[in-house]
Amino acid sequence: MSAPIRVLELRSVAGTGGGPDKTILASARRNNPDVLLTVCYLCNAGDDTFKIGEQARAMGLDYVEIRERGMIDPAAWRALRALVRERHIDIVHGHEYKTDLLAYLLARAERVIPFATAHGWTGHSARERRVYYPVDKRLLVRFPRVAAVSGEIKRALVSVGADPRRIDVILNSIDPLRFVRDPNQRDPARTAYGLAPGDIVIGAVGRLEPQKRFDLLIEAFAKLATSRPALRLLIAGEGSLRSALHAQIEALGLGSRCRLTGQSDVIPFHHAIDLFVQSSEYEGTPNVVLEAMALETPFVATDVGGTGELFQDGVHGLLIQPRDQAALVGAVERILSDPAAARQRALAARRVVETDLSFDRRMEKIDRVYAELMQERSVQQKPTQA
Repeated sequence: MSAPIRVLELRSVAGTGGGPDKTILASARRNNPDVLLTVCYLCNAGDDTFKIGEQARAMGLDYVEIRERGMIDPAAWRALRALVRERHIDIVHGHEYKTDLLAYLLARAERVIPFATAHGWTGHSARERRVYYPVDKRLLVRFPRVAAVSGEIKRALVSVGADPRRIDVILNSIDPLRFVRDPNQRDPARTAYGLAPGDIVIGAVGRLEPQKRFDLLIEAFAKLATSRPALRLLIAGEGSLRSALHAQIEALGLGSRCRLTGQSDVIPFHHAIDLFVQSSEYEGTPNVVLEAMALETPFVATDVGGTGELFQDGVHGLLIQPRDQAALVGAVERILSDPAAARQRALAARRVVETDLSFDRRMEKIDRVYAELMQERSVQQKPTQA
């Protein structure tokens, strides 16, 4: 029996994290004796909002946290190298530009295999867009394999010189056994959010950052609310735009009809709402859409990143163009005016996550790439015959 493949899932993130972190933690909780995962997070020593470690430890994962003092911390680099040696790591799996670079450098220093999942380049800072993201794309060209979470991301890598044979499109996915709608949870969930029995609730989830375009959603809600007094909007998440969005809600006179709920447990949140909206201007492949599909919540999503690869418009959900307030209003009206059709789309979406977009299916593909990387290394290390 061959030894298990030892993989280091490496991630650098601030605050509460995002979609990639859900995927990483879900990957590590799987019980696969052929692939042993160690999860390592690098975070700033002064980041008091970082809570991913608490989640990982509660899940019983093999988890290591390295607190950094600055963007470049020699002590953190030494700790990483020691971790690779102690765990006898075979593959280092990066998840964003910093850990992609660290995986590449570890491959040179410790002779591990570098691998990366390209989740997309969706940050909004000028430095990320002008410096870090272009460098990351060029770096990934040098990797033996990369998993792209959408066809769009694969095309972006090929456009800068990547060999398309080395880029595997592996869509984000979800665990259908964990994300399940339970009718008995609806009333308690709505009570927890202070909702009245007759309220009709639109929900949205995400970091309160420019790319999510919650400002556009709030404007669309204001238009919808004029003719629908029972309509409510809940936006779950935290971020730099909290104060600006709150001011927008007050300026539009929406008061308690529209609320920013902060970080919320996704499953109870979906049980409290009647439909879900993803209004982003750009994405990789959004986990929030997968969550809506799994939890049978009728939804509207913008056609950005890999979103359109997750479902069929009009069959599983409604797909609209980004930055189109009129289309957003129209799609929400379509759901509200024909709940029976919306319910049928929601049921069809659930069937997709039980099959093509199940987490087990995704991990089978990732594990296959791990095995192929190990096989390639074995062939390269095999001595040539004289």
